[in-house]
Amino acid sequence: MHRVTPALATALGALVLTALPAHASGAAPHLAHRDSYGTKATYEPEQSAHTYQKPPSGFTPVFTENVSRHGSRSATDGEDADLILALWDKAEVAGELTGKGEEFGPKVRALQAAMAKIGYGNLSGLGKEEIQDTAVRMAQRLPSLFTDIAKNGEKIDVVSSGQGRAVDSANLYAGALATTDPDLTPLIGATRTDKDLLYFHKAAGGAAYRDYLANDQRLASTLASLTDQPRTHQAAHGVLRRLFTAPFVDALAPADQVAAATAVYNLYAIAPAMSEESPDGEGWGMNRYMSVSDAAWFGYLGDAEDFYEKGPGFADSDITYRMAGVLLDDFFQQVEAKKSGTSTLGAELRFTHAEEIIPLAALMGLPGSTAPVTADHPYTYATNPWRGADVAPLASNIQWDVFKKGDDYLVRMLYNEKETAFKQGCTPIKKGSKFYDLTELEHCFNRV
Repeated sequence: MHRVTPALATALGALVLTALPAHASGAAPHLAHRDSYGTKATYEPEQSAHTYQKPPSGFTPVFTENVSRHGSRSATDGEDADLILALWDKAEVAGELTGKGEEFGPKVRALQAAMAKIGYGNLSGLGKEEIQDTAVRMAQRLPSLFTDIAKNGEKIDVVSSGQGRAVDSANLYAGALATTDPDLTPLIGATRTDKDLLYFHKAAGGAAYRDYLANDQRLASTLASLTDQPRTHQAAHGVLRRLFTAPFVDALAPADQVAAATAVYNLYAIAPAMSEESPDGEGWGMNRYMSVSDAAWFGYLGDAEDFYEKGPGFADSDITYRMAGVLLDDFFQQVEAKKSGTSTLGAELRFTHAEEIIPLAALMGLPGSTAPVTADHPYTYATNPWRGADVAPLASNIQWDVFKKGDDYLVRMLYNEKETAFKQGCTPIKKGSKFYDLTELEHCFNRV
């Protein structure tokens, strides 16, 4: 464990009781419960298509583009299950399991087997549905666009990071789009790979970022200090006591308690993504093994790590999101090519990961991603709106729809299928509108 610095101790002292998600203060339970899953939260479209604003008179859709995170998946490896099952086996031999603990081990083994069957890191049944349903809703929102694409023989470009779950998501999305209109099938290109664009955190453009993760002492000390709080040890003890007897838990070193409880939390967090692989198709019931408050705390710690490593981060640095500029540039370049008449595309569809969605949201100033922090006033739920479950849940997406009338081009943005204003300083065509003139956006984002 790392020592808590004096500045952080002062800042955290007044906030440790208010840093839990909103349910601790009486907010809507379903929203608070979702927060505890962080970026492993499963996908929910955030707005009904029936409530979208209509484009101004005379404007028709001529192009759409998106970037989507892959759908719900299994865990990327079996380490969490292996760790907690090794502890469970030891407790079983010693007769140190609680009643819930006795049922926990077989349930984890079944979940582990289900994840191994579909392949670690691969899309689950729910993940496939999330992606396909999102594609169908895109077609339903823009029926005239896709009719015109088919009529005019325009192309639909599909590109991914090259990683398996992103490639699979791209192919499923394209296939579902084609089912809405078979005439689109020959116009949808084979999924191509662009690592620089959609896996930039591991590409050449992410070199400085990777150095930040590996070597920045402020980052390391901040994360260690946020984790090494009394509440973390209290939560870890609470999680393990649901499974094991008090003497068994108390015999573990504090760091081992935290590691084991974190493994339980990680299984709790991934279980909803694997719901269709559960014996009854309804879920694994992993919430039986974590109290609401303990799950909330570990969810907060996961969000803190993502906030500092991928999101708004520290106020005096843009290292976590500067590299997303390549993706934002591509959004603009696609629209500008359409306007100039040099593009033959009707749609540009991109598939990637949380490591790209989160920094792009920060770079674009999307809701919830506009508030960085200082070392003396660290990230807490009480003082910052950033939530992984809102910013980059599984299958999260950002979409720009382009509308034309004469020589005028308007852009509407959807964020997880919700009409979303562009960042502060960008002026829509009229107050309250979600439509922006392309020229205004180019000026607002300093492209002109």
